[in-house]
Amino acid sequence: MRLTRYTDYTLRVLIYVGLHEPRQSSIAEIARAYGISESHLTKVVHQLGRLGLIRTIRGRGGGLRLARPPADIVVGAVVRQTEDDLALVECFAGNACAITAPCRLRRALSEALGAFLAVLDRYTLADLIDGREGVEIAKLLDLPDPRIRETENPTSA
Repeated sequence: MRLTRYTDYTLRVLIYVGLHEPRQSSIAEIARAYGISESHLTKVVHQLGRLGLIRTIRGRGGGLRLARPPADIVVGAVVRQTEDDLALVECFAGNACAITAPCRLRRALSEALGAFLAVLDRYTLADLIDGREGVEIAKLLDLPDPRIRETENPTSA
């Protein structure tokens, strides 16, 4: 099983924005932090907004924020929503194969895909950004320590 770059970027955006909360993030800063294209991230952020995972604020002082608490964003659900094709082999997509009827491979691969997604369903964004690992990721991305949350209005400076 291999996730697309699109899903990888989606998960990275969620991690970045989640670690940056309650401050707003921008596509430009996320692109710089990860060394990836702003145009790719624009597409990702647009879909995250449509899925209700990211809230986008336009205009001066705008940016990105999580639309839900990190504990409510399930990694498996995000993968299902962003992967165009989870058909591991042709017969998953309904294409004919000479051995489909008696083939155990199809059942084995279906079971493996189910197990893969079941593991991802056990993790939320909160699991990915909390604790020591979240602090280490924040440092690598040059973000403030996520253990220190702003208590003031993040848009006032």
